[in-house]
Amino acid sequence: MSYADTALPVSLDREVSTPLAVQLADALREAAASGHLRGGDRLPSTRALAERLRVSRTVTSAAYEQLHAEGWIAGRHGSGTYVTTPPTRAAASVSPAGPLAPEPETAPVLDLTPGTPWAAGLDRAAWRRAWRAAADPEPLVRAHRAGLPEYRATVSEHLLRHRGLAAGSVLATGGTTAAVVELAAAVLRRGAVVAFEEPGYQRAVQAFRSAGLTVVGVPVDEEGLRPDAIPAGARAVYCSPAHQYPMGSRMSAARRVELVERARADGMLVIEDDYDGELRFDVAPLPMLAALAPDVVVHLGTTSKILTPTLGAGWLVAPASVTEAVLAYRDLTGTRPSPAGQRVLVELARHGDLGRHLRKLRRELAERRSLLSDALTSATIPILGDDAGAHLVVPFASAAQETRCLTEAERQGIRLDGLARHFAGTPTVHGVALGYAGCSREALVSALPALVGLLR
Repeated sequence: MSYADTALPVSLDREVSTPLAVQLADALREAAASGHLRGGDRLPSTRALAERLRVSRTVTSAAYEQLHAEGWIAGRHGSGTYVTTPPTRAAASVSPAGPLAPEPETAPVLDLTPGTPWAAGLDRAAWRRAWRAAADPEPLVRAHRAGLPEYRATVSEHLLRHRGLAAGSVLATGGTTAAVVELAAAVLRRGAVVAFEEPGYQRAVQAFRSAGLTVVGVPVDEEGLRPDAIPAGARAVYCSPAHQYPMGSRMSAARRVELVERARADGMLVIEDDYDGELRFDVAPLPMLAALAPDVVVHLGTTSKILTPTLGAGWLVAPASVTEAVLAYRDLTGTRPSPAGQRVLVELARHGDLGRHLRKLRRELAERRSLLSDALTSATIPILGDDAGAHLVVPFASAAQETRCLTEAERQGIRLDGLARHFAGTPTVHGVALGYAGCSREALVSALPALVGLLR
């Protein structure tokens, strides 16, 4: 049965598995983004809204706390709770035919959000040489639906040499998210349940939801995703075992075996996002789930984090039934990954430039991580995350602390990434993720005193 509030665009459905607080927060967030609620609009009190929706006050309070942590609403002492979304943002959301909003002309002094590669470290001479060589072949008259044969061979050799995976069937993709979109449409049926790391990669969450799939969050801890918490009947599970995004943990060997056994027993597909899998500093890169169980694991990789998003090139390694379904989907829709970036990667690998860049990248990021972690631990600031990847996490005790830190950091010209936005449901941990790859080392060092002050 659905209960609708006549004053607000809110509908809560008790028949679905999504918690009521999450439904309420989603509805109010969408109302603010679409312009139905505008900046300065006053919201009912948690008590009044609970009475009108016929839910407990715990539900409305949790929804308001989530929206406050994300910056959608703010409380004014003695006055109530108000929407903080600027009217210009709402107006842009409801004008799809209008021009695209221009990119901001000014940027923070230091952007420490994760997910940005160390593109400045690319050997520019090698980069230009690879693009020139990629332009030498005759233009294609027909796109390769599986990707260029030479690209797929290059990826296979790379995975075998650097990750110990003997990849039997490699498909080119446009990157991780593009691969998720194809898997959701070609392999998984509408209404199927996909278990997902919570917190996790929300762009993939939205891709699954857009395909009509039901996403159920599964908690993670210091050993990665918990296989025992995967709901019964899940058709697939999405995880980042090499370096969990965003918490930074790696999946233990015992958890990997447990996950694979669960997948085989339940007929479940494991989608392995190899996020930062190339970037280990203490030991060699960990073996992949796909090497442990190629019969139930779909491995996704991308060049966006180790090189640059410019290439728009990724790969998918999967059982034959999955690759055949993806190829059939491409035939049906006419979608193909772009061959330009594939050719560039082939040339970088052909001359050894890819391997040299990876070795240089690991050295540079290991040194940057040490600079950052030493400064924080010296100030008794706790950090989370394995000795890998291109970001670490500073935990906080509350959502309010996270919000205050993000606001003050932005005011000082430092952009951080809060953990709240990485939850599909109500956040259960709070803190900030600090990326250290996208900026220069000099900028990182000069900002350390201010950063320590903010996080302390």
